Amino acid sequence: MGTTGLSGRLAAARAEALVGREPERAVLDRMLSGAADAPPVAYLHGPGGIGKSWLLRYAARQAELAGRRVVHLDARYLDADPRRLAEAAALACAEPGVVLLIDTFEQSQVLEPWLRDTFLPRLADGAVVVLASRAAPDAEWSLDPGWAQLFTELPVRPLDPARSEALLAARGVPADQRDAVAAFAGGNPLALSLAASVLAAGVPWEPTGDVLTTLVERLVGDLPSPVHRRALEVVGQAYVTRESLLRAVLGDEDAAAVFPWLRQLPYVEATPEGLHPHDAVRSALAADLRWRDPDRYEEIRVRVSVAGLHAARRASESDALLRVAEWMFLFRADCGPDERYDWRPYPHVEDSPLRPADVPAVRRMAQQEDGPEAAAAVAHWAGRQPEGFRVYRYAGSAAPVAFVSFLQLEAPSPEDRAADPVVAALWDFVGATAPLEPGEHLSVRRFAVQSGRAERASPLMDLIGRRAVAGDMRARGRAMSFAVVADADRVRGYFGTAGLQEVVSADVGGRKQHVFGRDWRRQPVERWVEHRARAGIVPSAGWTDAAPGRDGPSGAAFEEAVVEALRTWHAPREFATSALLRSRLVSPGSDDPVADLRGAITAALDALQVDPAGVKAHEALTATYLSASRTHKAAARRLGVPYGTYRRHLALARERLVEQLRRRMG
Repeated sequence: MGTTGLSGRLAAARAEALVGREPERAVLDRMLSGAADAPPVAYLHGPGGIGKSWLLRYAARQAELAGRRVVHLDARYLDADPRRLAEAAALACAEPGVVLLIDTFEQSQVLEPWLRDTFLPRLADGAVVVLASRAAPDAEWSLDPGWAQLFTELPVRPLDPARSEALLAARGVPADQRDAVAAFAGGNPLALSLAASVLAAGVPWEPTGDVLTTLVERLVGDLPSPVHRRALEVVGQAYVTRESLLRAVLGDEDAAAVFPWLRQLPYVEATPEGLHPHDAVRSALAADLRWRDPDRYEEIRVRVSVAGLHAARRASESDALLRVAEWMFLFRADCGPDERYDWRPYPHVEDSPLRPADVPAVRRMAQQEDGPEAAAAVAHWAGRQPEGFRVYRYAGSAAPVAFVSFLQLEAPSPEDRAADPVVAALWDFVGATAPLEPGEHLSVRRFAVQSGRAERASPLMDLIGRRAVAGDMRARGRAMSFAVVADADRVRGYFGTAGLQEVVSADVGGRKQHVFGRDWRRQPVERWVEHRARAGIVPSAGWTDAAPGRDGPSGAAFEEAVVEALRTWHAPREFATSALLRSRLVSPGSDDPVADLRGAITAALDALQVDPAGVKAHEALTATYLSASRTHKAAARRLGVPYGTYRRHLALARERLVEQLRRRMG
């Protein structure tokens, strides 16, 4: 039946499904047409699922239509044996014009020198060879002056957004679901096609276990060991992976062993910043781990978050904003649909200190965006704390296009309060709820202004946000942080996920200014970055815990404070910031409130041992927190119980301890 039979119809359907790849197809077409300047050997390479096999099928179809014989081999079945390859491809050496296609060549990559130096020179006249591999070709192809003229390398890249859209449209995916699928797939045709097959059932896009298993197997392939899998789990979460990050998560020995392996993976790109996985691989790895082992997913996420904090603190002033941007990548899902955060550096924008010549320009911007009263406040603070201002301008231009001010206050003067009603209202709040102790200060992001765009998302606001987070991560002696915004409704949700609550507002020239903030004394930065990364835990802002009187936190806040005290049991500096120190668990006027709190918790733990269930609760809490087990699974092993049983014991133990402590407070 020829091309009208089932095989022909199948080939035609596959050819029609091939979206994009025009440059690669153009090279293959020239080779198959016998063009005099076309190379006889092409080497396709790219990660799994990127479309290499589709291009080989396209080449086979075009060759058959041109009447050429095709030998199509899969290196998985050649056992990396040169004799088997030579036997299977013998026709290409005997008959002119044969097209030899070798798929999954990474399985026989050790044969590359033999293929280049021994087998290919024996090909018959007019023969064409196309190799497809996950691994890039040996540099010897281009270094050899002979092969440099006869060989072409064709890296197969992810589809761009337009072609991803076209592929999904061709597969019948509804228009309102394509963005979510495209964001997950990252231009990988396999991921796009698998998602399209799921959506054919008429359900909203959400990668299921079966789909994720297929994706990981096809995109990643077999892994040498569990350590290599854990390394990939880190790569799937972090924006960029350096060996220092692997050391922080996996330990020195494992990191040294797997980092060189990661660099060689076809779906991982080595850049000057570090290792970046292909978007589809990142999405599949993260989603698969989250589905397969939610606890491990969260643990990796927390460790990456904590490592990001340490990286930001170690970084030089010039690199700190980049380290913060990498850390913020973990929380990209918190951005609203109209605020697509960009994780790249912005070389076209300069972030510089305020210069005396900039003051008139920043005053004009403040007046245009927020009115004359705001401009007067800007002028006041530019005179009082010019070092707290940062000015943004486009490269090559001296004109400011945005600015931000971070005020550092220990006690504002009467002149400060008179010049700025926002600072006056904020200081009244601080004095009434959580006064500063000697040596402490607070920070206020008082102004964040960009010309003509108010507070809307932009690269400039991205940079301002990075600098705010960098300041909190790297500061010493900072008790509280605040941010002043005009459009509170726009940021309330995002600020809430980061643990910032609205605390006060003030009228400036008829315009309401809202102040959001958090108290670092109630939850140190180290604990904040952990809670920020844990699912279902919103970092505490501290204001409820800091209310006047000796009642301390109540309700869910009390339960959170108890767990926090246990988690910081072996971290004296962090334990000393516990919200429970302001509760009735500590006697008023105590000479050593920290020791009193430890004693109260220890007594409550001991009191649990009044029945068998209480004994188990005491054992679970002691093994988890007081014995400083590295992980919950380690605590389960210490207790000699299955992990699921341990988790039930721990949940009950926390409830019993909270009840016991509440009884002690009366």
